[in-house]
Amino acid sequence: MTLDRRTPLDTARLRFREMGEGDLDDMAALLGDADVMRFYPAPKSRDEAAEWIRRMQERYETHGFGLWIIETHDGEFVGDCGLTWQRSNGRAVLEVGYHVRADLQGRGYATEAARACVEEARRRFAPTELTAIIHPENIASRRVAEKLGMTHTEDDHGHDWIVRTVMSMQLI
Repeated sequence: MTLDRRTPLDTARLRFREMGEGDLDDMAALLGDADVMRFYPAPKSRDEAAEWIRRMQERYETHGFGLWIIETHDGEFVGDCGLTWQRSNGRAVLEVGYHVRADLQGRGYATEAARACVEEARRRFAPTELTAIIHPENIASRRVAEKLGMTHTEDDHGHDWIVRTVMSMQLI
């Protein structure tokens, strides 16, 4: 059986593609940026960014999806966005996740990309629950989830460093 490795459909401003080794400079800058990663335990090193890319490539092979590179139609790197299986309170949940370069935040890119990923999740998995697992102080990320139609459903106590907010919606 062949896995469905299609990316979400292009949006008005963005397109999606799988991450590759050639994305290391952009991903290391994104994941190493203290502003972008302020709600994580710490920014990631270049080696950790390389591991991030490797994990996404493994997810494409195993599941047919992961976080994808998001870029403008002109090829400018914006960040990453996509679907991943995560753990929340001991159970597997499908999550939409997103990271946007700090200098491009506040322009609606995360919402635009995440909406395309919601539609991709609907196409692949509906009916199902889709989540966003968010640091409780990350108001901007919470606003993106709310714009997608998500509401707070529980707190995730599965990490020793933070109680995370879980927002979700039912895809039909």
